[in-house]
Amino acid sequence: MAKGAAAGGEKMPIKMLNDRILVKLEGPDGERKSSGGILIPATAQVGKRLAWAQVVALGPSVRSMETEDRVLFNPEDRYEVEVGGRDYIILRERDIHAVAAKRLDDSHTGLYL
Repeated sequence: MAKGAAAGGEKMPIKMLNDRILVKLEGPDGERKSSGGILIPATAQVGKRLAWAQVVALGPSVRSMETEDRVLFNPEDRYEVEVGGRDYIILRERDIHAVAAKRLDDSHTGLYL
């Protein structure tokens, strides 16, 4: 579970509710690298580009993913939150377009990331 900071500076646990998912963007501030190794800043505008993030916490109604999975989502469909000095994103399960995890190796989709 994710940990947050209370008003008095003490830590408290956070429990996600319903179909909500807490994720952190990969790389510093959502930066990404091209296949040639060029660093692309998060502020670069690239049409309707989807983003990858890592699942940190899940609500009890989420069935399609687990913590530590990578998920693909539209950066425009998100709510940002700061927990313990770190920025996270809250998504709904229906806003996730794909899940990437080693445990899915048996699905035989033919696609590998």
